Amino acid sequence: QVQLVESGGGLVQAGGSLRLSCAASGSTFNINYMGWYRQGPGKMRELVAIISVDDRRHYADFVEGRFTISRDNGKNTVYLQMNSLKPEDTADYYCVAEKAGVNYWGKGTLVTVSP
Repeated sequence: QVQLVESGGGLVQAGGSLRLSCAASGSTFNINYMGWYRQGPGKMRELVAIISVDDRRHYADFVEGRFTISRDNGKNTVYLQMNSLKPEDTADYYCVAEKAGVNYWGKGTLVTVSP
């Protein structure tokens, strides 16, 4: 089992920045992908960004160069640096880790972007 704990969410004004962190614990050996999804009010959960153990990265189109995902394998932690935030980025942000074909999820951290 892999446990994931997110932190770093909060309230920020449009144009501001936040850095999300997600620490993995438990059976962290051989975690492959880690990443972030989000679910806005009344919306379905959607991919934000993922990063592989060998640092390959993929971003959703709506990121538009504003977010950067990074990973510290020694600390089993993934980060999401979010800049130029927009009100439409308001959502619960969930960390995900994939190991042996199984996805593990955190409980989420709320990001609220005010106009």
